[in-house]
Amino acid sequence: MNQPRDSFAATANANLETITTAFDAQLATALRWRESTAAERLARVKRLRDAILARREAIYTAFEKDFRKPPAEVEASELLPVLDEIRHVLGRLKRWMKPHKVWPTSTMLGTSAKVQYQPRGRVLIVAPWNYPFSLCLGPLVSAIAAGNTAIIKPSEMTPAVSALLVELMADVFPSNEVAIFEGAAETSQALLALPFDHIFFTGSPAVGKLVMAAAARHLTSVTLELGGKSPTIVDQTANLKLAAETVMWGKFINNGQTCVAPDHVYVHEAVKDAFVSACRAVLQARYGETDAQQKQSPDLARVVNLRHTQRVAGLLQDAVQRGAKVSCGGVVDEAAHYVAPTLLEHVPADAEIMSEEIFGPLLPIIPYTDLDQVIATINAAPKPLALYIWSRDQGNIDRVLQRTSSGGACVNHCVAHFAHGNLPFGGVNNSGIGNAHGEYGFKAFSHERAVLKSSPIMTIKLFFPPYTSKRNFIIRKTVDMLRLPML
Repeated sequence: MNQPRDSFAATANANLETITTAFDAQLATALRWRESTAAERLARVKRLRDAILARREAIYTAFEKDFRKPPAEVEASELLPVLDEIRHVLGRLKRWMKPHKVWPTSTMLGTSAKVQYQPRGRVLIVAPWNYPFSLCLGPLVSAIAAGNTAIIKPSEMTPAVSALLVELMADVFPSNEVAIFEGAAETSQALLALPFDHIFFTGSPAVGKLVMAAAARHLTSVTLELGGKSPTIVDQTANLKLAAETVMWGKFINNGQTCVAPDHVYVHEAVKDAFVSACRAVLQARYGETDAQQKQSPDLARVVNLRHTQRVAGLLQDAVQRGAKVSCGGVVDEAAHYVAPTLLEHVPADAEIMSEEIFGPLLPIIPYTDLDQVIATINAAPKPLALYIWSRDQGNIDRVLQRTSSGGACVNHCVAHFAHGNLPFGGVNNSGIGNAHGEYGFKAFSHERAVLKSSPIMTIKLFFPPYTSKRNFIIRKTVDMLRLPML
């Protein structure tokens, strides 16, 4: 394997001097890359792709160390999203980069105009710990495709994956193109103090506010991929078997540590018991019929560390102490970072689990009889990153989609919208700002520059002074014409 190209890209626990040096070194590159061609950008993306594929076994090993994550899940949730993003870029980048012409409005007759896509420049990507590979490299692919240089801050909570990313970046890019710095809060603070041209942050709403405040000091644009308590609704017409199979997948992949995982489920009272029974059967079939079998399952990842295991265990304990019933699971082994896939019923509204984002393998199941009351409850909370409804009643589906707000939504599915490259992925308000993936990711890292060109017929001269009576008449008539419908 090649040695790191320089010390910047492979710096662990970076200090301010090395960070600033790398940031300054990227300026000349960013200015030069404003003129970069699609072929040049695609060559960089291909280098990254080839380096990823060459490290497949090493990636498995890193995730085994950090999460005890099964290789199939690494493939599906870490490698697949990045490689699909790369495939999308390779097939569409030339089209995305091409300036597109726009028709003149009625007051701009006699001009021609286009929208030109320019790289933002030097960008910062702050990646989370829950999907530390895909949520780092997915945005990087978009940033490179848009012609930017990048500095990456991986999560210190997944040290094995972070170390692999440092090695990967150092082998593929010189630090004046892409640099990566490990470290904790001090590294993040040093990076956020710099005047980047764009910041792409994935993490919690609480930290997102700090990132946005730091960006405001330099008027830096941001994309914030945050989270929230994504609700699921299962009405009385739903296909319960399919709903149970899919929700149990969406909830317990990565052991519940997914930003768009179903956080809690509202189930119509008429089908609640049948739904819970179906969910319990799915969990037993996938992970084992007994608590001991589930704990030994090779298909179940672990909580990322002891602190988060204790946090999730605390939510479970608080709910049970307040009267919640464990319908399935409930086993905790803090030393092993293990929390069993757990279904909870009769969870009181004042339990911590009903207000705090769970981000773990606990699923409250809440019966309802009035869909409008469920909608009101959802609307009373911060806007979630995702919302899911299971129903065969189009009226119910329309009512939920029209009366709620969320970053994304699925009908008779969950989580999968994240993988759809032609859909924008992002939150709204508390759950995020801006979009990612595919063309939306390209645009997130691009400035859409308006370019107008005059023609020999300069109609704007009609608005030049001196304002004679004739000119006043023409201007007023032009303004009056704007009341008419567009032709």
